[in-house]
Amino acid sequence: VQLQASGGGLVQPGGSLRLSCAASGSIISINVMGWYRQAPGKQRELVAIISSGGSLNYADSVKGRFTISRDNAKNTIYLQMNSLKPEDTALYSCNADVRSQPGTWYRTYWGQGTQVTVSS
Repeated sequence: VQLQASGGGLVQPGGSLRLSCAASGSIISINVMGWYRQAPGKQRELVAIISSGGSLNYADSVKGRFTISRDNAKNTIYLQMNSLKPEDTALYSCNADVRSQPGTWYRTYWGQGTQVTVSS
C-alpha cells in the first residue's frame, strides 16, 4: 500500500492551498484517513481526520479554515486550506488505516509528506 501526497507549495498569508492524498496498492477497505503536520523543532500533530462514513475531527487551530473531504471510490482524501497563516507552515503528511488482506485487521500506512510554506 502506498500513499501519495501532493499539492503543497509556497503561499502568502491569507491564501489557499488544496492537498491531495491517494492510496493505492492492495486495498480491501480503508477506515480512517487523515492529515498530520510537523513544523521544524515541533512534534507531529493532528490536523484533520475523516472516517469511511464521513465522521470528521479537526485540530482547534484549523477549525473554520481547513476542510477535509474524501472520495471513497478513489481512495483519496483532500485538505482544503483557506486563510493560511505563517504558523501553518509545516510538512503535511497523510495516513490511512488499511485492510489489505482477507482475514487481517487494519494497519496504518503513511505518505511521504508535502511541504506547505506560508510566507510573504
